[in-house]
Amino acid sequence: MKKLLVTGGLGFIGSYFVDMALKRGYYVINVDKMTYAARTDVDFHERDNYEFIEEDIATMSHIPPGVDYVVNFAAESHVDNSIHANEAFYNSNIGGVYNILELIRAKDETDRPILFHISTDEVYGTAHAGSFTEEDKLLPSNPYSATKAAAEQLIFGWRHTHGIKAIICRSCNNYGFGQYPEKLLAKTIEFLLNGKKMTVHGDGTYLREWIYAEDNCEGLLTVLEKGEEGQVYNVSSGEEHSVIDAVKMIVAEMGMTEEEALVHIPNRPGQDLRYSVDCSKARALGWAPKTTLKEYIPTYIELYKKKLGL
Repeated sequence: MKKLLVTGGLGFIGSYFVDMALKRGYYVINVDKMTYAARTDVDFHERDNYEFIEEDIATMSHIPPGVDYVVNFAAESHVDNSIHANEAFYNSNIGGVYNILELIRAKDETDRPILFHISTDEVYGTAHAGSFTEEDKLLPSNPYSATKAAAEQLIFGWRHTHGIKAIICRSCNNYGFGQYPEKLLAKTIEFLLNGKKMTVHGDGTYLREWIYAEDNCEGLLTVLEKGEEGQVYNVSSGEEHSVIDAVKMIVAEMGMTEEEALVHIPNRPGQDLRYSVDCSKARALGWAPKTTLKEYIPTYIELYKKKLGL
């Protein structure tokens, strides 16, 4: 049984990954510092192949023996927060990765795990045409994506200098039940169900690529099991929608008009116009996403209604 140390495993995407890994028979050590965004509606403790450690990756003191992979989801990830309060992003997204790398380096070479690091498509910046491949240069344009790009550079540097083994995955925008309602789609549903208007930055025409969290984690596990050490893999769906169109799907499904549901506010500083990545490399390993946003939205809304007791 392979042993995974998963950081941020009570976060939105991390919790999907932990659940999937446990079901596949991995032994999971979940390290999470229990921030405001940690999920309290999941409980893995009844699983025999699970243990939990409440700890911050920036101050974590050791990696237990026998760990095959450190799967790093732990990160501050809300772009708006990174603009107004970026110190936490530096501490977690850069300092935390530095600490993980040093903990791996300190271990005997026979017991060094592979670092499986979860990054973001935002490190590429705006895709003016076509889709970014893993070989394209990184041009992050907000504090969040800058810290994620910096973490990747640390990993490349420690791999080249100290022989740390690593794989990096860059995922596109995830959605699904359990996402903290500061993120666009979850926030839209919760606001509208609570009788509030949803705010949209600018005209909302900037394009994003959307993937269901379960599909994303299937892709990540496929890369972990079949991917090549030292490589970077984009994990995406190829499904692009503007922010306003994605929100309008929810508004329409709830039987509302745009005027009833939405209010436009000034655009976010440093707004990227489009994210799009080519995930041919991950698909070549035998993985493909299964769920579209339009298919999932009715389920999405019903799950949040149940959560809110509506």
